[in-house]
Amino acid sequence: MRYPKEHKHQTRQRIITTAGRRLKQDGIDGSGVATLMKDAGLTVGTFYAYFTSKEDLVATAVADQMRTQHENIVAQAAPGRAGLEQIIRWYFSTEQRDSVEDGCPNAALLDEIGRSTDRTKQAYTDGALTLIDGFAARLAPHNPPSARPKSLSLLGMMAGTLQLSRALTDRQLADQLLEQGIHNALALIDAEQHN
Repeated sequence: MRYPKEHKHQTRQRIITTAGRRLKQDGIDGSGVATLMKDAGLTVGTFYAYFTSKEDLVATAVADQMRTQHENIVAQAAPGRAGLEQIIRWYFSTEQRDSVEDGCPNAALLDEIGRSTDRTKQAYTDGALTLIDGFAARLAPHNPPSARPKSLSLLGMMAGTLQLSRALTDRQLADQLLEQGIHNALALIDAEQHN
């Protein structure tokens, strides 16, 4: 039976989306092809009709996760400081922290991406640059390139704070860290806007 062209595209996207969730939950090294395909409701044999290797899928899933985060969060935020505050408050929410598989790929995968292939690192870099350009456009609307370094620092501070909050067993301390993260991020953007 021949499937229409859009069926192949939809199946490929289902694999990418479910892999992105599993990778964020269990890590790149903790997710084998068999598990990733089972999550998508497909057989391992089907995998090679869509991807050449696990590395191929990982790079594609990382790019997809970064693009989705940009489209659903950064691109939807208001312009200027108000938009940055929206992004920051969403990012440091307990829901975002507690839903690893649906949350930020930065906080979930950054340490493993650093040890990944050049292709995966490039997929991440491209996505991160899109995010920071969205931050920079809100931080310095008249000269976004001038705010790129500070925007990259903001992304790093946000991801690190969220990672630490996820790792703490003391829920009260983890919640306080998120609140402090909001305060620190807003102070960083306010310092930029006063320069």
